[in-house]
Amino acid sequence: MGKMIEFKRPDGQSVQGYLAEPAQAAGAPGVVVIQEWWGLNAQIKGVAERYAQAGYVALVPDLYRGKSTVEAAEAEHLMTNLNFGDAAGQDVRGAVMYLKARGTKVGVSGYCMGGALTLLAAVHVPEADAGVVYYGYPPLEYVDASKIKMPLMAHWAVDDAPFPIAKVDELEKMLKDAGVYFEFHRYQAMHAFANETAVGANRLPITEYKPEAAATAWERTLGFWNKHLR
Repeated sequence: MGKMIEFKRPDGQSVQGYLAEPAQAAGAPGVVVIQEWWGLNAQIKGVAERYAQAGYVALVPDLYRGKSTVEAAEAEHLMTNLNFGDAAGQDVRGAVMYLKARGTKVGVSGYCMGGALTLLAAVHVPEADAGVVYYGYPPLEYVDASKIKMPLMAHWAVDDAPFPIAKVDELEKMLKDAGVYFEFHRYQAMHAFANETAVGANRLPITEYKPEAAATAWERTLGFWNKHLR
């Protein structure tokens, strides 16, 4: 099982994070995992554990500073109060640098709000080696594609209400025009299709877990990391 650790941001502030390590941690590449709008909860810790089982050191920065929720209204409130530029340029960057200090390559991946932050990290965290986005993007005017030097993979839901697929087409054109190396995959699914807790009474009307799409996205992600981080 993973544990809570503390790491430094570039500005010197301390941040907590959840660290999950594989049995053979020495020389293992790293992945910074970015939460959904719910916070640092059991589900996102589970993603870090899956990475550890796959041979990666995973670190989930605690962007909400100890808060998490199961209520959509509160999650929206927490997300709305988050400074995205600070989260990407300081929290996520600090987490990447913490893992890079071990001498390995490090990727960044996030879900929903974390997907948006992964794209911002691609712009603002030059130390990262690759990025994988799961169904989330920031307002596109914040994505300076000319600054993205790392390879990107992204998994999108065709029926995503919070993150409409039409904007994904715009983002794709921006990345293409800037010469970014990227792979986009689209799934016949709703938002949060890779979140195994988005089932039954737990799920919001806009989300639904799709096991097949989730498994395909995970295989593609591991293949991508294997290529760019090992």
